[in-house]
Amino acid sequence: MLTRLFPRVAAAVALRAAAAAPARAISVSAVARSDKLFVHRDTPENNPNLPFKFTPENEERVAAILAKYPAQYKKGACIPLLDLGQRQQGFTSISVMNEVARLLEMPPMRVYEVATFYTMFNREPVGKYFVQVCTTSPCELCGASKIVKTIEDHLGIRLGETTQDKMFTLVEVECAGACVNAPVMAVNDDYYEDLTAESTIKIIDALKAGKTPKMGPQSGRKGCEPIGGLTTLLEEPTGPGYGLQAALQ
Repeated sequence: MLTRLFPRVAAAVALRAAAAAPARAISVSAVARSDKLFVHRDTPENNPNLPFKFTPENEERVAAILAKYPAQYKKGACIPLLDLGQRQQGFTSISVMNEVARLLEMPPMRVYEVATFYTMFNREPVGKYFVQVCTTSPCELCGASKIVKTIEDHLGIRLGETTQDKMFTLVEVECAGACVNAPVMAVNDDYYEDLTAESTIKIIDALKAGKTPKMGPQSGRKGCEPIGGLTTLLEEPTGPGYGLQAALQ
């Protein structure tokens, strides 16, 4: 009623109340900006004029993949064909995307949308060894930042960069799915877990020497077993019928 009859008075009362109210402290976290550009820009190594065709061996794989889909739904093969093209080319170039669009009879824009949505597709060249360090909470609590810093210092690059010899590219990723073995990094398709600064350097040096480091946990444990040794299932398993009443056996 006051607002309707005396709008100026109501406004003055509201301003006075706002001035008397204690100020609210607002905190804002740091803005983490992506280092990727989600539109294509022609470069000497990535432009539509560079031809791309699947190798004869990969053409057989393409045919095997397409055979899994009804003809009218073959666009469902977009992701596996992009992955195959990336494995052949080393990255998902615009020419790879255009060839996949041609094979699947899709508008190229639809293929571009897929390639820019999924972070598994690298749309610019990466090193021979694509190093992905998980920095999600479980890994971070176990020292993922220290692993990132160790790799940066050892290779002389920062996140998102590639070494001058084109051997290593370093990126951070969200959840590698091996939380119980944190901290974790993936090198191409291989996982290295239970990392320390020392074991990380050994892995990088082995890759530099052309060797294949031991995959999996670097702590000596097997798979996801407790790192201090087994704590359950230590006795001989009981047989069928254990604990049942005699009448039910």
